[in-house]
Amino acid sequence: MKNHKIRKANTSDVKDILRLLIELAVYEKEPNAVKVTEEELIRDGFGLNPRFECLLAEFNSEIVGLAFYTERYSTWVGDTLHLEDLIVTEKMRGKGFGFNLYREFLIEANRRGVKRVEWSVLDWNKSAINFYKKTGAIIDDLEQWKIVRMNKEIIEKFLSN
Repeated sequence: MKNHKIRKANTSDVKDILRLLIELAVYEKEPNAVKVTEEELIRDGFGLNPRFECLLAEFNSEIVGLAFYTERYSTWVGDTLHLEDLIVTEKMRGKGFGFNLYREFLIEANRRGVKRVEWSVLDWNKSAINFYKKTGAIIDDLEQWKIVRMNKEIIEKFLSN
């Protein structure tokens, strides 16, 4: 596609990264879920020891999508990359941007020699599920597994007891 490129994010992209994260939260029916700030994204993603990486899809100099990922380590298989978010703005979906972001993410995973990539998808997001299936991804419907998490307040409450 002409006027289209995939590139690594930098600090000047943080406003657009946050905009896309909020758009994804709205799409996933969690409009108030994004609590991270621009300052936190700059600190955590672009300092000496970045905690995440981000690929951006750009069309006519406008950022229209992102792949946001982190390194993980699986005690079962070793090095892993976790795809936290893959989003393309609604008006640009179906034009190949998501595929290109996904492909570049997998190229990066392969370059690093990771043993696995993983991510989650909401069970109602049939278009994403179908997309991943077409690429050969294994989608486990693990009813016996639950996602467990604690926010900052719960951690502090636990530690105060």
